[in-house]
Amino acid sequence: MAEKDEVKLLGIWASPFSRRIEMALKLKGVPYDYVEEILDQKSPLLLELNPIHKKVPVLVHNGKIIIESQIILEYIDEVWKHNPILPQDPYERSKARFLAKLVDEQVLITGFVMLAKADEKGREAVVEQTRELIMHLEKELVGKDFFGGKSVGFLDIVAGSMIPFCVARGWEGMGVEVVTEEKFPEFSRWVKNLEKVEFVKDCIPPREKHVEHMNFMGGRARSG
Repeated sequence: MAEKDEVKLLGIWASPFSRRIEMALKLKGVPYDYVEEILDQKSPLLLELNPIHKKVPVLVHNGKIIIESQIILEYIDEVWKHNPILPQDPYERSKARFLAKLVDEQVLITGFVMLAKADEKGREAVVEQTRELIMHLEKELVGKDFFGGKSVGFLDIVAGSMIPFCVARGWEGMGVEVVTEEKFPEFSRWVKNLEKVEFVKDCIPPREKHVEHMNFMGGRARSG
């Protein structure tokens, strides 16, 4: 099947949503063509493929268009069955989906958007709210190398692309320390484990350039 497949990914280098799709494709060993989009210049191709949201990532598989990163991840897992991404157990699968939603909706909004908008006085309260959210992930990691157990899975890809390799770069730019090894030993250990995984390393944006980008995005959040 792989030899006949035509796979194209439209993404942005700094986007955790498109970086996670690259992680999944690399995990599966699926060859793909990558098209880099520009943040504020939506290409005619992007507008044609995703006219509703006009956002990356967009996956095109043999002419079929799939949008929204978590949906794309599930599609990849169902089409290419080897190296499963989602847990095989129904309960574990539902839990992974729930926590992935928490990461993309609550951690991103509270831990970056709200934090960027907060003044110095209100910042500590938002930091505490963010820590409470991440504590749910901390508890889930006890006794595990990854959320997926011994190997990287769905929640590792979603949370990894979003928190340590994106939102944390925003914290760095703001001069805020949210996650410490003392408060979050399991989470900190998990990040170190992720950084050793080859296909994950390949998809982590360069730190300095990314911190600069997240500073820019924080400015947009404040003025929005």
